[in-house]
Amino acid sequence: MTAAEHYVVPKNVYYKVFVCLAVLMVATIVASRFDLEGWNVPVALAIAITKAALIVLFFMHVRYAPPLVKLFACSGFLWVAIMFAFMAADVLTRD
Repeated sequence: MTAAEHYVVPKNVYYKVFVCLAVLMVATIVASRFDLEGWNVPVALAIAITKAALIVLFFMHVRYAPPLVKLFACSGFLWVAIMFAFMAADVLTRD
């Protein structure tokens, strides 16, 4: 595929992603209603990361992009993970 060519995504893919995002939204709401002890934040973050990945992969067309675009998209997630790790280290080491 050259730079001038574009991949045409079938509409049913967008419909399936929309249904997945709707299910994940309901899962977010349901998870927020229950006390999962120490697991509320990890569950919420897992759902949020899944939703973000679906949006980046399909609606931003990273799934069908050249390898360099995929590398930059992954590096963005890497930097977010590093920031969360430093934030968690700061919060968990406080008195």
